[in-house]
Amino acid sequence: MAAQAAEPVRTLFGTLPDGRTVEEVTLTNGKGVTARVIAWGALLRSLEVPDRAGKPADIVLGYGDLAGYLAQPNYFGVSVGRYANRIRGGRFTLDGRTYTLATNDGPNALHGGIAGFDKRLWTITEVKGGATPSVTLRYVSPDGEEGYPGTLTVTATYALDDTDTLTVTYLATTDKPTIVNLTNHSFFNLAGEGSGRAVLDNILTIPAGRYTPVDATLIPTGEQVPVAGTPFDFRKPTVIGSRIRDGRDIQIVRGRGYDHNWVVTDAPTAEPHLVARVEDPASGRVLEVASNQPGVQFYAGNFLDATAVGKSGLAYRQSDALALEPGLFPDTPNQPAFGSARLDPGATYRNVITYRFSTSAAQRGHE
Repeated sequence: MAAQAAEPVRTLFGTLPDGRTVEEVTLTNGKGVTARVIAWGALLRSLEVPDRAGKPADIVLGYGDLAGYLAQPNYFGVSVGRYANRIRGGRFTLDGRTYTLATNDGPNALHGGIAGFDKRLWTITEVKGGATPSVTLRYVSPDGEEGYPGTLTVTATYALDDTDTLTVTYLATTDKPTIVNLTNHSFFNLAGEGSGRAVLDNILTIPAGRYTPVDATLIPTGEQVPVAGTPFDFRKPTVIGSRIRDGRDIQIVRGRGYDHNWVVTDAPTAEPHLVARVEDPASGRVLEVASNQPGVQFYAGNFLDATAVGKSGLAYRQSDALALEPGLFPDTPNQPAFGSARLDPGATYRNVITYRFSTSAAQRGHE
């Protein structure tokens, strides 16, 4: 008889300087997968997954205490909003009015601004047990916060089932027209966040025939370029580091590696579709990421600089982890050809992200 999922455990994780408490909820299925979520940034702090031998390891970057997240956030595991990714010049126009946002990435706005959703205390509204334990968190972003219009009410639900799938569901409603793009920014190292191994030997698949090249400030140029014949072709399983070490591609140079958006579909879909698959040959851990969103930003940890010391006591270095961020394309509010990031009153924004884990039987060769 299969083991049953444990009841969620709710504990105190830390206290903010203003005295507010930050709780952590632990979700455990019956097959050795454990996820820990904290209310600060609605973030995934820990995710323990077995390798091919059944030995569990924590595979996401993060800190052991709240002080680490306050001192050096680095977007480790956070829920990102109001607009994930970059907006050119920190400006966009909606219904004839131009809105000015905080610029926190050179000349551009990144991941919601200086104090985006990742740096806010969310409220835990529901914790459920049973076969699929879950936690739901809520944040209300007031009209004008970080320059965005409309009061936005957001929920993030983490649910762990017995297929070793962690589902993160983001929903949002507004009281006046605004723009929204929410995603999760977990950094994965399938060998274990304390393994000391880089991710460049991981095998990646992204089922996308196009990507959006960027300018010198990492803003999309507006083009959607075929991946064929470029270092961005991951339609077949490919070793991540195999095409970036020579540094001859201008896009690779600009991103210091991979920090780009792939066009998986032309628009959001009703149900999640595969956006990426990653395999660590040594441990055998496999991660499949699906979402109903059209794009996925693949970031290979290029700007990790060993200044952040993680929960295992090791400094996180360049390429020690990768992020796969499903969402709308970067700078969509300024790029009509990319679709729309608009959310109106009466409508509900929805991004459903699934992280499904399995193991491969043995190592095998790839490009």
